[in-house]
Amino acid sequence: MKRALVTGAGGFVGGHLARYLKDRGYWVRGVDVKLPEWGKSAADEFFEIDLRESNGAWAAFAMRGTSRFDEVYALAADMGGMGFISAHHAQILHNNALINLNTLYQAKRFGMPHTRYLYTSSACVYPEYRQLETDVPGLKESDAWPAAPQDAYGLEKLVTEELCRHYRRDYGIETRIARLHNVYGPLGTYDGGREKAPAAFCRKVATAKRDGATSMELWGDGEQTRSFCYVDDCVEGLYRLMQSDYTEPLNIGSDRLISMNDLARIVMRIAGVDLNIIHVSGPEGVRGRNSDNTLIREVLGWEPSTPLEVGLRETYAWIEQQVNA
Repeated sequence: MKRALVTGAGGFVGGHLARYLKDRGYWVRGVDVKLPEWGKSAADEFFEIDLRESNGAWAAFAMRGTSRFDEVYALAADMGGMGFISAHHAQILHNNALINLNTLYQAKRFGMPHTRYLYTSSACVYPEYRQLETDVPGLKESDAWPAAPQDAYGLEKLVTEELCRHYRRDYGIETRIARLHNVYGPLGTYDGGREKAPAAFCRKVATAKRDGATSMELWGDGEQTRSFCYVDDCVEGLYRLMQSDYTEPLNIGSDRLISMNDLARIVMRIAGVDLNIIHVSGPEGVRGRNSDNTLIREVLGWEPSTPLEVGLRETYAWIEQQVNA
């Protein structure tokens, strides 16, 4: 039985990953600063630990004498949608830097050279100058340099990628780096300011449907574009990357580009309503962002494949249930 440590296991992707690993026969320890919001964790053990503290990161590995893990999935982060990350630069840079410095150091201390360590980076590392148009080409992994990420969140992710690279070269720790592209699905944040676009749209449409409203608000002109990766595909990609021998950054995302207006219309069709879209001022992020999946197909012989309509149907059904409750 393999043993895995999942940091950020109280969050969206981390919670799904803990369940995925358990289904594959792993013994899993989950760690997060908070308990899972939507029910009990699937992990065998779950500890509320603040990884910003050096003794907290130490405890994540050392508690109860089970300090040796075959795999560490480092998902813990202070994050949210564009509304959050565009307004909390100092908090994000400070908290995430501490989390990743502490966790990677303790992984080396307790596991090297036996433990594999996967860091979840983000498409936010890519330069803003490559994302100025709506009809943007897919971003290749090599496009991250010369560096010019849009915000502090992307900058910290890029710095930690480099830290992982040097830990591998200097200390021999087996690091993996996944650049996630806009992950969505059930059991994730859908209100309160940290939610991302798919969850926010599902909540707005479900609320309008419940209340008999005829419109919903959308930030900007709605022509800004993104690609979206369903959470089941995401955790499958994380697992496959961990098992591979590939040590450079790798995109995990869909390469289907869609505008925010069209994304909202898909959610409306799923809900069976037709709302007017009211465009309002708000943080929009880059003008366009898409994933180039050439390398993931070459490296893993696989890529995310869940159609957006299928993933949104599952996501909307769950969020509508929460809204109506």
